Amino acid sequence: MRRNKPEIIEVDDPQLEAVLLRAERALDAEDYRLLRAFAESYAYIADLVDDKHTTIARLRKLLFGDRTEKTKDVLGDRHASPGEKASTEAAGEVRPDANADANGASRAERKGHGRHAADAYSGAKQIDVTHESLTAGDACPDCQRGTVYEVAQPRVLIRFVGQAPVQATVYRLQKLRCGLCGQLFTADPPAGVGGEKYDATAAGMIGLLKYGSGLPYNRLQGLQRMLEIPLPASTQWDIIRGSVPDLQPAFDELIRQAAQGEVVYNDDTTVKILERMGERAKQAALAEADENEQGQSSTQQRKGLFTSGVISTRAGRRIALFFSGSRHAGENLQQVLRLRAAELGPPIQMCDALSRNVPRELATILANCLAHARRQFVEVHDRFPDECRYVLEALAVVYRHDALAREQQLSPEQRLALHQTESGPAMDRLRDWLKRQFDERLVEPNSGLGAAINYLRKHWQQLTLFLRQAGAPLDNNVCERALKKAILHRKNALFYKTQHGADDLYMSLIHTCELNEVNPFDYLTELQRHAASVAAAPHDWLPWTYRAMLASLSPAT
Repeated sequence: MRRNKPEIIEVDDPQLEAVLLRAERALDAEDYRLLRAFAESYAYIADLVDDKHTTIARLRKLLFGDRTEKTKDVLGDRHASPGEKASTEAAGEVRPDANADANGASRAERKGHGRHAADAYSGAKQIDVTHESLTAGDACPDCQRGTVYEVAQPRVLIRFVGQAPVQATVYRLQKLRCGLCGQLFTADPPAGVGGEKYDATAAGMIGLLKYGSGLPYNRLQGLQRMLEIPLPASTQWDIIRGSVPDLQPAFDELIRQAAQGEVVYNDDTTVKILERMGERAKQAALAEADENEQGQSSTQQRKGLFTSGVISTRAGRRIALFFSGSRHAGENLQQVLRLRAAELGPPIQMCDALSRNVPRELATILANCLAHARRQFVEVHDRFPDECRYVLEALAVVYRHDALAREQQLSPEQRLALHQTESGPAMDRLRDWLKRQFDERLVEPNSGLGAAINYLRKHWQQLTLFLRQAGAPLDNNVCERALKKAILHRKNALFYKTQHGADDLYMSLIHTCELNEVNPFDYLTELQRHAASVAAAPHDWLPWTYRAMLASLSPAT
């Protein structure tokens, strides 16, 4: 039904409430509840629209929630005609049955119980409890004829206890004074308790909560106060700042090793750094320009502030780096790649198609994110269902074979051959279809679908590098997931006060540990406890090497 444009009237909250009160007396309860819900919805939407930060995409998300981008959820089998399904299967796009076993037999989907096995608690304290009265070889107290032996699998009991994130222990050292000469005698502290007030574990826990979980200093201060172990926000900052010199050598070594990566991913998101914003930043920039006869550099002139994420992969290991400031992702990647060994060729670079993501001075083998291109068709699927179905199902073929390559643990060369054989024909058909939409004027170029098609055609070479280059990834999802660390911090803490506070050393070390399945709390603690050794040989203190180094330092038993 076509609706005419409504008349726009201004209504404030008191007027609206007065109308609702009159309606309550005239309508029954059910009709009144419906009318009030309409009025409250109108007021809510009006407030959202009035907010300058509310985009159409954000408004849709707030009203209707996040929508999944999975092909089966976007398209849905009920929308496909029998002819479409047949053509999809003929093109090699057969969907595997989610409820089929390895032999193709249908089965009910298995549901897990949600519990973890005891082996999953590798970070928990492990205590072996022996039987209070029996040992292996004793006579059975029940039958009196057999002997007991130890069962290979003991019974496991797991017990959780709660405690403050940062614990404190008060040692009251007894003091004695001579009644004649006045000499004081003080008890020695227990073994292992030094003169420093804050243990290395304190910095490790605060850093993990702040930069790993996005917990602001003020919130931790409030939690510690409630648990009667006060830890002011300013003290937390002093602890973190004091630990940076101990961690810096390991961070510098991560940057150096990231520069040698085979594949590098990069992207950025916004950040707020108060000292780099507003009038103070402007005055500082003008003063800096006065000192420089050549004027300001492009990064000094730039008003935007960004947190860039760089993920580097090599030999199955991943390194995560974060940089906050005025540089774009491409400029930060360029700083990293300047440390690349001269004998190594250019790495594969995965990013979206923004020009600011590409380093200007150093060559890379550029690949663009296929998920970005695909998302544009997901967003316009409601308006162009048939056209978007064709594109999404063609791309589903690519992702299905990439998942198969991971499942079978194929080498980069074997994966390339698989894509060329299985994904290549589907992509060739898709390319011809995209060209035909414009050549035959089947799509309006300025429409949402036209923009999505144009993006895919314009960046086709970079989007399909996986068909020509061994090891080229399909998308930039690993870097976008990494940037959620920075986004979580921005969401919870809103901003950094200074550029020094925006130092992303902690975030880089923590996420690198996560990517390599290493305990970040233990890693940060050991780096501080062995600061001299870390500074002397940082390559021995990376997340995947520090355990071996600790073992070599331990006395032989």
